[in-house]
Amino acid sequence: MSMEACNAHGLYCVPLYDTLGADAVEFIICHSEVSIAFVEEKKITELLKTFPNSTQYMKTIVSFGKVASKEKEEIEKFGLAVYSWDEFLKLGENKQYELPVKKKEDICTIMYTSGTTGDPKGVMISNDSIVTLLAGVKRLLESVNEALTSKDVYLSYLPLAHIFDRVIEELFIQHGASIGFWRGDVKLLLEDIGELKPSIFCAVPRVLERVYSGLQQKVSTGGFLTKTLFNLAYSHKFSSMKMGFAHDEASPICDKFVFNKVRQGLGGNVRLILSGAAPLSNHVEAFLRVVSCAHVLQGYGLTETCAGTFVSLPNELPMLGTVGPPVPNVDVFLESVPEMGYDALSSTPRGEICIRGKTLFAGYYKREDLTKEVLIDGWFHTGDIGEWQPDGSMKIIDRKKNIFKLSQGEYVAVENLENIYSLVSDIDSIWVYGNSFESFLVAVANPNQQALGHWAQEHGISGNFKSLCENPEAKKFILGELTKIGKEKKLKGFELVKDVHLDPEPFDMERDLITPTYKKKRPQLLKYYQNVIDNMYKSASKPNA
Repeated sequence: MSMEACNAHGLYCVPLYDTLGADAVEFIICHSEVSIAFVEEKKITELLKTFPNSTQYMKTIVSFGKVASKEKEEIEKFGLAVYSWDEFLKLGENKQYELPVKKKEDICTIMYTSGTTGDPKGVMISNDSIVTLLAGVKRLLESVNEALTSKDVYLSYLPLAHIFDRVIEELFIQHGASIGFWRGDVKLLLEDIGELKPSIFCAVPRVLERVYSGLQQKVSTGGFLTKTLFNLAYSHKFSSMKMGFAHDEASPICDKFVFNKVRQGLGGNVRLILSGAAPLSNHVEAFLRVVSCAHVLQGYGLTETCAGTFVSLPNELPMLGTVGPPVPNVDVFLESVPEMGYDALSSTPRGEICIRGKTLFAGYYKREDLTKEVLIDGWFHTGDIGEWQPDGSMKIIDRKKNIFKLSQGEYVAVENLENIYSLVSDIDSIWVYGNSFESFLVAVANPNQQALGHWAQEHGISGNFKSLCENPEAKKFILGELTKIGKEKKLKGFELVKDVHLDPEPFDMERDLITPTYKKKRPQLLKYYQNVIDNMYKSASKPNA
């Protein structure tokens, strides 16, 4: 409601999200000179941590709930006005305001990106960018017979401080469709889905990977008959889809008797599952395309491009593993990156993805230097390496910056390796590390608790999850699985991980190891695991190690 009020009054809406940490919240308030802040009742204490510096700009605080008297006192001590939601609404009773005339090029929001390095950057997005993007998505959905109607229902659980959720919500409001809001607990997400029964479900890969491993677990522990029936139904439907059948025509019988449970688990009405914010593994995408009885589409975009720039098309199985073709209203070209061996003019065109069009941001707020680095002659340089597919879709294959040299002079594209190692179902997440002083790679992995427990049981090893992660045999087992997949995928010798540390704690925002969209913060990971890394290099370098 506050966001739409900003739209109506032509105010710059600056989202604050505390997963960036108190320092970042203070930085954003001061950098963008926020004068009024709307805040969840339980997050008022987080806002107080930014005092006194933030109070040179901030003059009013409005709670979405109530305000505790202790907090009220603290805030008023600094000369700020503070209101509960109800008190704030009363201020507008029986008053008429003329809404200002707004122009297309006016800035709608300054969205600070979490960034994997340095201070957050304020991405200025205009009204025109958002409206152009919405028009493109509307056109795209109509062209594949999946147009939105006022009957559609969306579950909002991704942060509204992100461009992904923001534009989807604007799209639903534009169509007069419904938006339901989750309760804020990831453990209750499936219950929320069951209650709301959404027709469109947007997710980040981490959520879909949880759904995938949950289903895999159910199948593998469901007994011989269940497992056999499921696998037969899966391969039959997948084969039909490979032959060109639409997912709902590939095997209606399997859908009705085998996969309907999965569909009901997602509320029973989902027709589109959209994944964005990070790459979705091929095996997870393929699996969900078959069993969810819905279109599973992977999209790609950045805050700077107002979210969706590419999205894969329904029933186009060859687009599996790609982010699909560009959406209407954008131009895209690839620029060669010779130092990484990527040639945009070769028979398989590869290079840095560059984007142009009205959906682009207007620049980084108060940072013209950074804007000039990425906006060249109207083209935004994304830093992502793409490969055009013969069908016009784009495959993201690398990141321009995440490349380093090993001591023997070999270049390593680390994201590509992490994507391959992530295929090991016994781990949930992996960070691969190397540098130009060492000749080999090491890694830190988060094992899958159930998988490791299952392995321990089979091998007569007892202990809790933490002690299993410290067990040398468990380490040997995970390293063996990583090596196996590496050899299967024909990785070169120097691309194989020579040692791995198992951390039972998943990489999280609390320790500042990942961004709110689950991208790895590599400098922070190195800082956090420095001792672990040093020890792995020491022990692996010893003779007979």
